[in-house]
Amino acid sequence: MQVMWLGHKNQIDKINIRSVPVLSSILIVDSTRDLGVVIDSRLMMSDQFTALCRAGNYQLRQLHSVAQSLPEESAKTLVQAFISCRLDYCNALLYGISDSLFKRLQSIRKAAACFLTGASRRDHISPVLRSLHWLPVKQRVDYELVTLVCKSLRGQAPSYLVNDCLD
Repeated sequence: MQVMWLGHKNQIDKINIRSVPVLSSILIVDSTRDLGVVIDSRLMMSDQFTALCRAGNYQLRQLHSVAQSLPEESAKTLVQAFISCRLDYCNALLYGISDSLFKRLQSIRKAAACFLTGASRRDHISPVLRSLHWLPVKQRVDYELVTLVCKSLRGQAPSYLVNDCLD
């Protein structure tokens, strides 16, 4: 079993407990995965970004090996399935995160766009994203969050979200 202390770095540094003896030994951890999202003790989401970037780069390397034999529509479908859906999963948690972390995710989106269009990594990415009808990652997070709030205000979301938006 694992336990994670949550709080500001200064608060966590004051805690010197490394195990909690309850029935069996419980390990104190700095980060954990829950529902596919990596949460760290300071809620900075940097471990989640690292996991997303690692998975995105891995999937792009795998797709590059079969790229020559894929029709364009199949390549778009695979990028959507393996890259874009990972970037969109639980992205409301990423609202308000620093720009430097968003740049890491945007590099994955840029690499996927270059893979699909054959553009150079040195090219300006905005026209390429526009041609694919893709938003930059930060704008995509904002869009998803606004969509969720609109659905909640219309009563089309789970009741706990509707109640929070109406209060």
